[in-house]
Amino acid sequence: MTRGAARHGILPYQGLRRLIGEQVIRAEVPFDERQLQPASLDLRLGTKVYRLLSSFLPERSEISSRLTVLDFYQSDLVMYEMDLTGGAILEKGHVYLIPLLESLRLPRTLHARCNPKSTIGRLDVFTRVITDLTAGFDDIRAGYSGPLYLEVVPRSFTIKVKTGLSLNQLRLVRGTSTVSDFAIRTLHRTTPVVYHNVAAARPVASGDLRTARGLFLRVDLHGPEAESEPIVGYRAKKNSHVIDLSKIGHYAAMDFWEPIRRHRNDSLLLEPEEFYILASKERVRVPPGYAAEMVAYEAACGELRTHYAGFFDPGFGYGHGEICGTQVVLEVRPHDVPFQIYDGQTFFKVVYDKMLEVPAQVYGSALGSSYQQQGLTLSKQFKA
Repeated sequence: MTRGAARHGILPYQGLRRLIGEQVIRAEVPFDERQLQPASLDLRLGTKVYRLLSSFLPERSEISSRLTVLDFYQSDLVMYEMDLTGGAILEKGHVYLIPLLESLRLPRTLHARCNPKSTIGRLDVFTRVITDLTAGFDDIRAGYSGPLYLEVVPRSFTIKVKTGLSLNQLRLVRGTSTVSDFAIRTLHRTTPVVYHNVAAARPVASGDLRTARGLFLRVDLHGPEAESEPIVGYRAKKNSHVIDLSKIGHYAAMDFWEPIRRHRNDSLLLEPEEFYILASKERVRVPPGYAAEMVAYEAACGELRTHYAGFFDPGFGYGHGEICGTQVVLEVRPHDVPFQIYDGQTFFKVVYDKMLEVPAQVYGSALGSSYQQQGLTLSKQFKA
């Protein structure tokens, strides 16, 4: 640890690189430099995919023991397997399990959290990491040693994937990294973390910040003042073609999405089990010594899931201090009943975490960051 580094926090870019060298993080094939992010590591799909009857948690057995069945017709879990090296189609509404190329040998001082990548969340692809002998998804216990598996459920679109693609990412954490509400307010007074989304961006007044184990933010259904009927969101079409995740800037958005324009009342009626892309009312900023994560808000409002992908890297909406925040794109799926929302409604929460060290690379530098100055932006598979 370098002088001045925190005792608790998230491992940065250089810490992840060090652990790869020490074989704490391993892979069946050499690591790609593009996997390393300021505060996370992109995990890659392996060579096989298993079509499952259902989701599951392997609390009582190793996952491999559930997959090594000579006759899948006799399995209570696996329907069939496919080879991923040349690519495979994953049908929407079905559950798949993919062994990842990476594995872990964590010390007792480190645990991990996983999350879908932003592009994957925006395609309504539900992913979560599973490890051996565990009772939960996406959280990897301290000291875990073993393989990693990814459960993949395409919800709105049928997708094509292949070996080596990254659908999710992993953060390694030492101790308790969460920043308290008091510390966030203190930080905001000297280094603002939330800005109004206006042309001459200005920080939100400290007295207007709303915190409760995280920072509450709002949804934008009004859009730019300069436009009479701006697009304020998108809804996924029910029937569309396959999306090949390896193709960037390839697809026409209107073949897959219905644009939603501003309503005269600045409101929107969300239909059950439809998928929407919306944007935040504010701009978020993550200074280099911090990382952030959008956390589930459904426990509070009960009717809708407000995100799939939630990691914000150090430097998001900040750069080297010259950027006054970036809007957050929201992936929204209502549950069982229609749900009306309105412009400026409290809609999601961001939790800040401390970094162990300031990353050697920050978001927006030479790491292929796709969404540094985004507005209402679809995934990178679509043409701008």
